[in-house]
Amino acid sequence: MMENWTNAKLCDVANLVLGAVLFFSPWMFAFEAGRASENAMIAGIVIAALAIAALAAFAVWEEWLNLIVGLWTLVSPWVFGFQGTTAMTVHVVIGAAVAILAAIELWMVSPPRLTTGR
Repeated sequence: MMENWTNAKLCDVANLVLGAVLFFSPWMFAFEAGRASENAMIAGIVIAALAIAALAAFAVWEEWLNLIVGLWTLVSPWVFGFQGTTAMTVHVVIGAAVAILAAIELWMVSPPRLTTGR
């Protein structure tokens, strides 16, 4: 049980860092002002806030929200039309990482059960 707790906390700390990087990415990578920068800041705040909430008191709904926000961040360059930019690369990499971490945490909470079909 302690191992899962430790792994979950590591995932949450990683998400906190990813959220912070996403939030500051418009300045770090000189995004153009507009949708890409706004989306990075908003999604970054949400990811970081969910990570802080999960570190304070774990709840499964936080991981589901993280999965959704991660997937949103991943697809947002196509929704807002900033494909082929540095902003797109940052959104795709961080969005994928956040979604994968959320999926790992959800799997740790309730691993899939193999059934024999009987």
